[in-house]
Amino acid sequence: MGLAIFIGILVLLIILVIARTVRIVQQGYVGVIKRLGQFLGSRPPGVVFLVPLIDDLQLVDIRETPRTGDKQDVITRDNVTVSVNATIFSQVVDAKLALFSVSNYFIAIDQLSRTTLRAIFGGMTLDEALSQRERINAQLQQQMESVTDKWGIRINRIEIVDIAPPQQILNALALQKTADQEKRALILKSEGQQQSAVNIADGAKQAAIKNAEGERQAAILRAEGIRQATILEAEGRGQAIATVYKAIHDAAPDPTLVSILQLDTLSKFAASDNSKIVVPYESMGLLGAVQALRGVLDAAPAGGPPAKTGAS
Repeated sequence: MGLAIFIGILVLLIILVIARTVRIVQQGYVGVIKRLGQFLGSRPPGVVFLVPLIDDLQLVDIRETPRTGDKQDVITRDNVTVSVNATIFSQVVDAKLALFSVSNYFIAIDQLSRTTLRAIFGGMTLDEALSQRERINAQLQQQMESVTDKWGIRINRIEIVDIAPPQQILNALALQKTADQEKRALILKSEGQQQSAVNIADGAKQAAIKNAEGERQAAILRAEGIRQATILEAEGRGQAIATVYKAIHDAAPDPTLVSILQLDTLSKFAASDNSKIVVPYESMGLLGAVQALRGVLDAAPAGGPPAKTGAS
């Protein structure tokens, strides 16, 4: 009975020794070996052999790890309190520094992110904080990396999850947004009216120009027509005078015919509505023409036309 118990205890000790001697490091982790409390080395994923009761193996996760912090109240440069939280994507790049340069790098990163957030938001106004998240993320990453590098931890990126101003600030921002939209609508409306007035004025101007050009062209055409009519009338008169002159010249009139024509002209003057009668200056010639005409009439036989004298 005692031998069986001894053998059982011996087997248990062997199992414990083997368990303390052979360890397996999973993929995504690094094994840090400490011998009697002092750093001995790091082991990659795989089987690791230790000295029982002397060596100790501690696993360190070297995968990228996202951690979202709790919301915290920060005060902006214009004295507005906002609630902010962020997600930090960090990764251990040096397991020795992560274990021995800081007591707990998870807590350290969380506290560092809180203080850095307060510092960054304290230098920005509320409008800048709401509109410049990329800038905040970049500043957070830059300032935190300057500290976490000595801890063997790399900050891959930081994303601001939420920025929540107080409700009264949100109401004021909504009113401001509404006022801006109304202002923009009024500006667009006035610009449209201005453009419409400009277009109407341009149209009236173009119409006036077209009308003036049309009137000018019509006046030119009328003047050209009058000119052509005057020329044609003058040419007609000239041709008429030439025809009359030629006919008179061809007929070879004697003084008696000329006197008759003069008397006929005087009778036409007397029959006109004009109260004034034009008397030729050569009255002696006119009286002579009358005497000659009377002589012709006396010589003519009664009841017939006067006899022709001279050559026909």
